[in-house]
Amino acid sequence: MVRAIVGANWGDEGKGKITDMLSKESDIIVRFQGGANAGHTIVNDYGKFALHTLPSGVFYSHTTSILGNGVALNIPVLFQEIKEVVGRGVPQPKILVSDRAQMVMPYHILLDAYEEERLAGKSFGSTKSGIAPFYSDKYAKIGFQVSELFGSEETLRDKVDQVCEMKNVLIEHLYHKPALEPEKIFQELMSYKEMVAPYVCDVSAYLYQALKEGKEILLEGQLGSLKDPDHGIYPMVTSSPTLAGYGAIGAGIPPYEIQKIITVVKAYSSAVGAGAFVSEIFGAEADELRKRGGDGGEYGATTGRPRRMGWFDTVASKYGCRIQGTTDVAFTVLDVLGYLDEIPVCTGYEIDGEVTTEFPVTSRLERAKPVLEVLPGWKCDIRGIRKYEDLPENCRRYVEFVEEKIGFPITMVSNGPGREDIIYRNR
Repeated sequence: MVRAIVGANWGDEGKGKITDMLSKESDIIVRFQGGANAGHTIVNDYGKFALHTLPSGVFYSHTTSILGNGVALNIPVLFQEIKEVVGRGVPQPKILVSDRAQMVMPYHILLDAYEEERLAGKSFGSTKSGIAPFYSDKYAKIGFQVSELFGSEETLRDKVDQVCEMKNVLIEHLYHKPALEPEKIFQELMSYKEMVAPYVCDVSAYLYQALKEGKEILLEGQLGSLKDPDHGIYPMVTSSPTLAGYGAIGAGIPPYEIQKIITVVKAYSSAVGAGAFVSEIFGAEADELRKRGGDGGEYGATTGRPRRMGWFDTVASKYGCRIQGTTDVAFTVLDVLGYLDEIPVCTGYEIDGEVTTEFPVTSRLERAKPVLEVLPGWKCDIRGIRKYEDLPENCRRYVEFVEEKIGFPITMVSNGPGREDIIYRNR
């Protein structure tokens, strides 16, 4: 069976923990989109880790971790991560890399930084990981596939020359930066070839056989519904589809094989980067939630930037779950809210004098004001509780209020950072 773990909101929902936890009963974990522009924080018996490229199932020796064809593959970052986790006592993970995956090139990272610098105050809040230039090149058909490393060197060198000629027009005349050197780029590709050679695989064929053998496969998404380039808060989105439906394409499996879609939803809201964020809070209120939130504070796992904070948004979360095709909701970081006397929840948007509970397109979203309902807090620490019925009454009411408003079943409640801090809710 294939299960997908995806996010309902802006990312940072806690997908890494849920993937790490469910990997115990999986054989294969696949990253199917995105690159090193976002991170998944995981706390387990080996310590605390921030992964950016590796699938979050690498901590189990019985699993195979796959980087699918839909991933923006930064090979040096991948191998630095492997070195770091193994250096901290994690057994060498079994890793496969799709021969159809395309590589983040050094100039993608440069172009990302140059463009953010050029845009200045109108920038997209990029992590400068090269993701937008990478996907631009992929769909312009001038990207470099892993398979090309193992073909004709003459053909590869010729392509590098052609691509550098195109890029240098932009780099020298728009950004006024030093030109790319084709020979240097080619030699870097040769170093990538040496690094990745032991792991390259026809991933779609591997997964086809695994499905025939009845293996348990977990698809791990990056970011969340609202960062999807088609269905998110365009243009303040990422550059690859963040929906479970893309998992079939980015991994190379039939879409009907994805039978369970676990959508991760945070008990409050947070976001990194620019874009509309209706339930956002500011000042001391935001600082306190940021300080208490996440695993040691709400800061980007990739950038270290303070995350923007907000109350739970039922409008955005209902929409995010719907477009994911959610079968189960994993409700995370509930324990963080235990300090509050009262907990505001955004249950509607007022736009031009009218209230809606349907998530709008960006032009209307930017005019939206939050409609808040206030629920009583539970004023205690809920970490360590393993049964749903043992949660404080007001805590259960909060979970059930959210479930009713979003319209999808909350079957898992996370009440701490560790993989054992989970409550399975029987409904």
